[in-house]
Amino acid sequence: MNRHAEEAGSDRSMGQRHLERLVMLSDGIFAIAITLSAIEIRPELKPGQTLWQAWSGALTVYFLSFLLIGVIWVGHRRIVSHLRDIDGVGTAINLLLLSLVALMPVVIRFALDDAARDLGFVVYAAAIAVTFACMAALWFHVAFVARLAPDLEPRLARIWLLEMIAAPLIIGAMAFYQLHLRGVALLLTLVAVALWIVKGWMEYRRKHGN
Repeated sequence: MNRHAEEAGSDRSMGQRHLERLVMLSDGIFAIAITLSAIEIRPELKPGQTLWQAWSGALTVYFLSFLLIGVIWVGHRRIVSHLRDIDGVGTAINLLLLSLVALMPVVIRFALDDAARDLGFVVYAAAIAVTFACMAALWFHVAFVARLAPDLEPRLARIWLLEMIAAPLIIGAMAFYQLHLRGVALLLTLVAVALWIVKGWMEYRRKHGN
């Protein structure tokens, strides 16, 4: 009996060490992505342009990217704070998420290219949407498939999942709208709004103990 308890305790300890290493790597990638996003800003003052015109577009993309990467980091922090362990599939999904975050500075550089501004916005929005979708996939796996967050209230876990699914749908709708696929954009928007309504209803029931 004691031997089994010691083995279970050893497994939990090993899992926690794996999780700690994953968190360290993740925080490092997020920090590097934000830093490189600033380095990618290289505004050039062209003839006839004001200083504001030269800087405004680049700074808008940078601060929006900082905000979005920050939101992804906050969501990632919330996920890992409730985990007791991490399995192989969860690690693989997390690495995919980090690869997308690390790619963000390149996407920003492309979005700042004047010659491809419309396409740049589509690529930028698509990259953000896929990144959010990957985070939703990570949460779905660790919370509902592998059940690595047993101390979290199931209803709250579902509410968070709806949030994570709705975000990439909205951003994806923006990309499709830019591509003049307005029917697809409208469909994605309606689905996202429906998810937010369901989320609000679930939060109301949870708050009032139903």
